Amino acid sequence: MKNVLVLSAGRRVELVESFLKEINSKNKDIKLFTTDNNPTYSAACKRFDNYFSSVKASDPNYIDFLLDKSNVNDIGMIIPTIDTELLILSKNIELFKSNGINIIVSNPDLIKVCSDKRLTFDFFNNLNLNVPIIYKKDKLEFPCFVKPYSGSSSIDCLKISKKEDLSVSMINDDKFIFTEYIGNEFSEYTIDMYYDQQSELKCLVPRQRIEVRAGEISKGITRKNYVYDYLLSNFKTIPGARGCITLQLFYNIKTNKIYFIEINPRFGGGFPLSYSAKANYPGWLLDEYFFNRKIAFFDNWEKNLLMLRYDSKILVHDV
Repeated sequence: MKNVLVLSAGRRVELVESFLKEINSKNKDIKLFTTDNNPTYSAACKRFDNYFSSVKASDPNYIDFLLDKSNVNDIGMIIPTIDTELLILSKNIELFKSNGINIIVSNPDLIKVCSDKRLTFDFFNNLNLNVPIIYKKDKLEFPCFVKPYSGSSSIDCLKISKKEDLSVSMINDDKFIFTEYIGNEFSEYTIDMYYDQQSELKCLVPRQRIEVRAGEISKGITRKNYVYDYLLSNFKTIPGARGCITLQLFYNIKTNKIYFIEINPRFGGGFPLSYSAKANYPGWLLDEYFFNRKIAFFDNWEKNLLMLRYDSKILVHDV
């Protein structure tokens, strides 16, 4: 039986724990490995035994390095966790598969759509789904919202209340787009969706984001409401999607209006809430890719489950 590797583990202790729990419940001969650019300062690496340092995905030798490390450690499944590694891994799915290694990543065309918010909005528009208006820079309406067309963790995202709040650099920088501002009458939702090897939806869990810190949910609650029903009818399949796909939207409970914002084709930072609600994505990945089991549609996860996160610590002696 081959082993599992979680890339760029960083501080994703709960995600790694969920994979380790499912591995131990199915086959204790499977080992779990983690990697990071600097594992000395990675809580997830230091929390578990098997880890190694990795070059960055931008390194020209990244694929050769990862393939070599995977073969040496008998890796059969690779779990990406950050945006910057998705496209290059996606382009090399077949290379790794020829070595008996499954990278749980979507197809390159979908990765490209998800990595550019302008293309993401086009994707939603083609499905006749509402998205915020993207303003031309010479025809802005206020308040509006500015963000990079490619980015994550809410970096450089800002509400612009009036024209005087605009800076020259914002207007002149081509990486920024300006969109319609979605008001406080809307709640932000993140949805964890599981797609099998045939890109068919097998589960989705909407999580209402109550509080966010550094772009990641710190307080949230699972909801099975209009959002759930609406998504079921519109996202039964996404061509090229595999594994955990994280969708973000805004929802007005009074009007049932939804604005779709973005898709992240990877595990999101708030997935531990969905896993705690019994949406067993790590276990299903093991079933699909290691045990050749077909995944049945699952909707018996726990609704109205509240998660309140807090800071904890990992101590490393004699560094």
